[in-house]
Amino acid sequence: MPDTNASNPIELEITEPSSLNEQAAVALVIAGALVAVADRRVSPVERDEVIRFIRDRDLAPHIADERLLAMFDELAERLDRPDFANVVIDTLRPVSNLSLSSHLLELSERVAAADEDVHPHEVQAIKLLRLLTQALPRARPVTARAPSPAASEGCA
Repeated sequence: MPDTNASNPIELEITEPSSLNEQAAVALVIAGALVAVADRRVSPVERDEVIRFIRDRDLAPHIADERLLAMFDELAERLDRPDFANVVIDTLRPVSNLSLSSHLLELSERVAAADEDVHPHEVQAIKLLRLLTQALPRARPVTARAPSPAASEGCA
């Protein structure tokens, strides 16, 4: 019986990123892929722009270009399905407390302009990303607090 983990390791890493850095890289890639697939034709220049953006800003130095390209291809394929919005939301939610919003939006705009033809659906994808980055709940740090005096008085 073949090992499914060995046959498609990228899919497992994308669907279950093991670290915050990995999740951030996947969030960046999905922002670019969402805009790239919006006009129903992914141009190689759009794909290259995602990698160039990530490299120019040193946002994922631990991930090889080949792996980022494989992530892009996998996510672009997943975004071509009816449940694409869930894929985007599920990818962005784990990193909603990071300061990635400006990078996600800048990347999406650069991908839209990469092929020198900004399609109306690409503009809609950018608006969707803007709404999602504003609307996703922020993770809050959990801290231990001492019980308040009023709470302990009510227990007596």
